[in-house]
Amino acid sequence: MAYSFNHIHLKSPDPAKTADWYVKTFNFNVISDTDNFFGRGDKFIRCETEDGIVVNISGPQPGELLDKGDSSAHYGLEHFGIQVDDINSEISRLQSMGVKVLSDLVDLGSNIVIAFIEAPDNVRIELLEFKT
Repeated sequence: MAYSFNHIHLKSPDPAKTADWYVKTFNFNVISDTDNFFGRGDKFIRCETEDGIVVNISGPQPGELLDKGDSSAHYGLEHFGIQVDDINSEISRLQSMGVKVLSDLVDLGSNIVIAFIEAPDNVRIELLEFKT
């Protein structure tokens, strides 16, 4: 059987606000936006990164109680990574937008530098630069 990556799904108390943050911050495109996804009653926004990765953002379904997110390191899905061309200028840009930087730059060797930021709803994102 062949497998391929399909999507990332984020839950948010305000999917429209969260989707707008990803559009403004990382140039996501909104593919679809519905208020009653498959009749389940939840707001569901389907976005896509510039390189075609689908990121779904939805609110809770009626009656669904969700715990608060946690942008610290933890078990389960801990973060997702976004590759950038210049991590220093990207961090400066993000900080000017009020984005919280969670870590200093870390040089992993092999010409890879990373840092972590906090996105809406306490989502942890790793920024990566592959130096040449």
